[in-house]
Amino acid sequence: MIELYPQIKLVHVAAVLASGLLFFVRGLGVQLGMTFPRAAPLRYLSYTIDTVLLAAAIMLMAVLQQYPFVQSWLTVKILIVIAYIVVGSFAINRGRTKAARLLCWLGALAIYGFIITIARAHDPLGIFRTLMAG
Repeated sequence: MIELYPQIKLVHVAAVLASGLLFFVRGLGVQLGMTFPRAAPLRYLSYTIDTVLLAAAIMLMAVLQQYPFVQSWLTVKILIVIAYIVVGSFAINRGRTKAARLLCWLGALAIYGFIITIARAHDPLGIFRTLMAG
């Protein structure tokens, strides 16, 4: 199965980028008062991309034999992904005021970026490890 690692990683990274881009566009639409961000086709596209992302992540864990609660960076990454999902849901749907939706959208984008730094560094502190070292 390790021979499939490059392809699985490519799918995972592509899904990460697609998911983040779609969230950015939907959040921007919400901020501009548009209705398309909550339309069913975009919601279903988001669900599809995130399902592919999760499936690829599970396959990568199996191929690399790196598991949450064993590798600290992966544990932190998963916990922060949960925070991203919650904050992102307030940015798109659940935020009661425009200011709350804006704050949640910007917060979710920051969390998204932090998740990427954790994944790239395989370090639970992500970019903060680099900042502390410098």
